[in-house]
Amino acid sequence: MKHTFCVIVVSLVFLFGFSQENYPKDYFSNPLEIGSILAGTFAELRSNHFHSGVDIKTQQREGLKVFATANGYVSRIKISPWGYGKALYIQHPNGYTTVYGHLKEFAPEIEAYVKQQQYAKEKFAIELFPKSNTLKVTQNQLIAYSGNTGGSGGPHLHYEIRDSRQHPMNPMLFGFHVKDTRKPSINSVYGYSLTDSSQINHHNNRVKLKLTKGKDGNYLAETVRASGYISFGINTYDKQDLAHNKNGVYNIKSYVNGKQNYELDFKKFSFNESRHLNQLIDYSYFKKKKSRIQKLFKNERNPLSIIKNVTDYGQLYIEEGEQINYKIVVADYSGNTRCVTIPIIGEKLEITHTEDKLISDYYVYTEKPTNLEHDGKKVYLPKDALYENIPIRFETVGDTIILGEKDIPLHKNITITYNSKKFSKEDLAKVYVSSLGYNNKPFYINTYKKDGNIIGKTKSFGKFTLSSDTEAPIIKPINTQNGKWMSKNTFLQMKITDKHSGIKKYRATINGKWALMEYDAKKDLLSYKFSDNIHVAGENKFKLIVIDNVGNNAIFEMTFFRNN
Repeated sequence: MKHTFCVIVVSLVFLFGFSQENYPKDYFSNPLEIGSILAGTFAELRSNHFHSGVDIKTQQREGLKVFATANGYVSRIKISPWGYGKALYIQHPNGYTTVYGHLKEFAPEIEAYVKQQQYAKEKFAIELFPKSNTLKVTQNQLIAYSGNTGGSGGPHLHYEIRDSRQHPMNPMLFGFHVKDTRKPSINSVYGYSLTDSSQINHHNNRVKLKLTKGKDGNYLAETVRASGYISFGINTYDKQDLAHNKNGVYNIKSYVNGKQNYELDFKKFSFNESRHLNQLIDYSYFKKKKSRIQKLFKNERNPLSIIKNVTDYGQLYIEEGEQINYKIVVADYSGNTRCVTIPIIGEKLEITHTEDKLISDYYVYTEKPTNLEHDGKKVYLPKDALYENIPIRFETVGDTIILGEKDIPLHKNITITYNSKKFSKEDLAKVYVSSLGYNNKPFYINTYKKDGNIIGKTKSFGKFTLSSDTEAPIIKPINTQNGKWMSKNTFLQMKITDKHSGIKKYRATINGKWALMEYDAKKDLLSYKFSDNIHVAGENKFKLIVIDNVGNNAIFEMTFFRNN
């Protein structure tokens, strides 16, 4: 009888889980001709954000036809070396917007419109908002070809459906189908003591629970002997039938003696809350282990709309002699579920395992801004930069600032300020604020100079210092050289790199006219398409200027020849 409750919950998921709102199930078609196999699911936990769509596999290929999934018009086009890369947004008459990301190129009419705008503005990275009558599309019309542009880790199509407020929604709600008969997997479950006097099995810190798998695939945890305020967290994932990769789950619920006390419901969210993922997960564990535990409790300042049906913030207060049956139910969209049962006995045990806590003269309160200063170095944390009130580490050694710990998440940019008086005007131009990584390798952070100060902005704690970059970027021709005939080439390609502060901008010209060179930041590659016809028949003068983040520049010039 120990898993009877799980069976009841599974039935309730099937009966009521997807019937609370009406979504147009037959309105949107498939954006690809091939079947839908996912490399990523909606609201999957990513670095500092929830995944806002589904990633559809493209058989490790680029150039597959991408189709509009309903009638409408292209309302937005964004091209960037990062993020979605080349992306299309289509507004539909029913108020929804669909998004298509990491595209290789657009369909001819859209491509021509974009190229015209890029050449007019002399920009590769561009954002356009066409009028409703400029680029109309019909359902199943070819709009683009799939690719691997932007921050994509491999060829696939990123596909989204957004509501009228531009909040991303789970495409599965609209009839997007993926074959999935497999139950979610549970890697581990952890107990958390939430106050200094609370404990779980003698632990006042995070403690991993031993799980035993039953014949039905559900789990029974070891008996928890606890006292005070406690809760739990889970590391879980889902796999669909035709894919080996680990994807996010659709729903997680917890129950105390049969009564629900917490839910994570991955139907939709808003972009302005997405970074709060960092307080949904055990961020410290993630930074150390590169694995995400989803907490089944929250603090009072957590605004995440995916957290629903919460009682007492998901916390349990365990009294001496009390017996509690705690359940976790994990579900995918297809209704496959996996359960964990955790028996809890109230028993005040001696605390023998604790975590060292930082003792510091510096304390940060979330509800007000904080200014820190030592030896002429200043740090400013705005209101709500942190998720909770905590002491933080703040030390300076020469130009090096040791600030906080990398396993503490920041929600907003903080500023780090140095006085610039010791630098000459020439030296100051090359100085920037850097974060120090492995082996104290410096990495550029956004830096500007103002009122005699050098100011850096960052969203991560760590070690910071001042670094200098006096080396120009490096330009390396890939498929050309001075005096080469390029009549048979489709592209003219250059590789651009910078050892220190990084590439800020570049500009290419052919015979003095601006030439569009697409930037693949993952490959450090610039590409000019000869089909743009900026060149002339015969001799052509090519020039490329690349500038790094402190103003060092490199210039490459050559002559090439072409028949057409």
